[in-house]
Amino acid sequence: MTRTLVMPSDVNPYGDVYGGWLMSQMDLAGSIKASNIARGRVTTVAVDTMAFLRPVPLGSTVCCYAEIEEVGRSSVRVLVDVWLRPPESQERVKLTESTFVYVAIDDNGRTRSIVKEPT
Repeated sequence: MTRTLVMPSDVNPYGDVYGGWLMSQMDLAGSIKASNIARGRVTTVAVDTMAFLRPVPLGSTVCCYAEIEEVGRSSVRVLVDVWLRPPESQERVKLTESTFVYVAIDDNGRTRSIVKEPT
C-alpha cells in the first residue's frame, strides 16, 4: 500500500489531480509489490483500462492498494485499487482500479524467470 498527499504541483489549474500523476502512483504501488514477488527488478509492460470515478482535489489523501492476481514464468499481474480521502472529510471513496502487468528483467534489461517459492 502506498499513501500520498495531493500537492499543488500534482493538480491542474482548476485544482484537480492530473490523471497521469495518479497513474504513476498506481504504477509505483504495483511495481513495489511485483518486485517483491520477482525478487528484483521489474518493468511495466501493460496497463488495463481505468475509469476515474470522480475528480481528486488538492489536499486529498490518495491510497493505492496492490494485490497479486497472477505470477507467470517471468510476469506478474497486479490489481491496484485506489481510494481517496478528500481534505474536508474522513470518508474514504473508491476512485479507480486497474491491472498492471510487470516483467522481471535482469541487469541488462532482458526478461528473466521468476523463481517461485516452494509450495
